[in-house]
Amino acid sequence: MTGDLTHLRREFRQSGLRRDELDASPIVQFSQWFAQAKEAGVVEPSAMSLATADDDNIGVRTVLLKFFDEKGFVFFTNYDSTKSQQLGSRAQAALLFPWLALERQVKIMGKVERISTLESIKYFASRPKESQLGAWASQQSSSISSRSLLLSQFESMKNKFAKGEVPLPDFWGGYRVIPETIEFWQGRENRLHDRLIYKREEGEWIVSRLSP
Repeated sequence: MTGDLTHLRREFRQSGLRRDELDASPIVQFSQWFAQAKEAGVVEPSAMSLATADDDNIGVRTVLLKFFDEKGFVFFTNYDSTKSQQLGSRAQAALLFPWLALERQVKIMGKVERISTLESIKYFASRPKESQLGAWASQQSSSISSRSLLLSQFESMKNKFAKGEVPLPDFWGGYRVIPETIEFWQGRENRLHDRLIYKREEGEWIVSRLSP
């Protein structure tokens, strides 16, 4: 069986993107587009594809953005996961926000660092207890024989922490992607899309237009 998808085609006609419409700060511009994605009812606007690599393999998966500011874009994960192992080998990553309902994408590339334990504790404490227990129960990326084993581990953690607060696991926390480039992509007719990219040069953001 083969899948010929060449007939799937649509024109992008919602909007355009001009240089003089962009804010001087890509973080402010991202915040504006993020707010518009939320207002438009985009499903999980904070969902982003995260690409990582080491010397042998590359990986991509969907994670949720939890914080962003001038310092960078923060997500949380198990520090023993495949993505964390790759980040330990090569502390660089790419993020992609596919806001396709608005015919938009934002691509971010940069260096990655762990956030402080205090920052991770603060966020972990804000999570629902079931999510906290899930972090303890799952040895992320490791092979398991069945789902029932995972559920059994969850129940075990539920009993262990039945009284009192659930502490932050020492194998769980946040990473910050420190952007070196941020590209804003707006779909246009005839595949002549608008692509405007911010690059950090000597502490300043320089904007240029890319050919689609």
